[in-house]
Amino acid sequence: MIEPLSFSLPLFWSAVLAFAILVYVLLDGFDLGVGILFALNRDEAHRQQMMGSIAPVWDGNETWLVLIGTTLFGAFPVVYAIFLAAFYLPVALLLVALILRGVAFEFRYKDEGHRWLWDLGFVFGSIIAAFVQGAAIGAMVAGIAVEDGRFVGGPFDWLTPFAVLCGLGLVVGYALLGAGWLVLKTEGGLRDWAYAWLPRLLAGVIGVVVLALVATFSADFEVVRRWLDRPWLFLFPLLAGAAALGLWRGVQARRDWQPWLMASALFVNAFAMLAGSFWPWIVPYHLTVAQAAAPASSLSFLFYGIGLVVLPVIMVYTAAVYWIFRGKVSPEASDD
Repeated sequence: MIEPLSFSLPLFWSAVLAFAILVYVLLDGFDLGVGILFALNRDEAHRQQMMGSIAPVWDGNETWLVLIGTTLFGAFPVVYAIFLAAFYLPVALLLVALILRGVAFEFRYKDEGHRWLWDLGFVFGSIIAAFVQGAAIGAMVAGIAVEDGRFVGGPFDWLTPFAVLCGLGLVVGYALLGAGWLVLKTEGGLRDWAYAWLPRLLAGVIGVVVLALVATFSADFEVVRRWLDRPWLFLFPLLAGAAALGLWRGVQARRDWQPWLMASALFVNAFAMLAGSFWPWIVPYHLTVAQAAAPASSLSFLFYGIGLVVLPVIMVYTAAVYWIFRGKVSPEASDD
């Protein structure tokens, strides 16, 4: 087979994987956040407006999760096998939660007699999906049990106090993204309500981050030594601090575009620090990108299929949807 380009295919696919994860977190993060905030607002008019703000994009956002799974399966099958074994329960809970959200999203308008039930499904589906994602990240930071390329731990190894803290932190973080999105996309009473919640959620995120850092240094995780060996990584917390300040100032000035943009910048910097801490490990401290990559022929085959066709199509589709549905959602917006 003709080599596609002279660059390293494992490096290319690790970049695609990192990009897909970041885009998924930013996009599905805010619509999961809207679902979390759903529990805090009992006004039906506001709830319909919240649904309307994410209706055109929520299912497309989850396309990036499919791309993540496909990339792992095709380009890094060893990693796929390890992660599926280590996080079987979180992955199962994530899938059930996303299905529950999708069903609740459609049925709450068609089955008004049981709307309260579908609202609970939407809220708990959003919370569970956010929590298990954060808990899995926490478990990876702490390290998972891998020997000879196989997971050798138990089914509940991921459920540690540190992982629970990270899971709760991501719930609050996604709610922050969701509140920023509501400020950006809505008007009237709901916009004012979201503005009121932004400072509280920002304080909650900062509090969880401080607790997580204290726990990380106290437990002497391997990631701490990576930070000390790479002092340039501390640039990202400084940039995150600047983003937090920008978010707060955006709330004070009532600049609708600023809170969501700055909340996204917080996540970008957190992701960059995490990626910089792990690199070149793809399974932290056990397998590098080069060691875990599929054979060159498989990576090349994926490049011509997913790399040159599927990935550009998803990117164009995502950009088109957000462009077409730009602007504010009217207070009367609903899904029916």
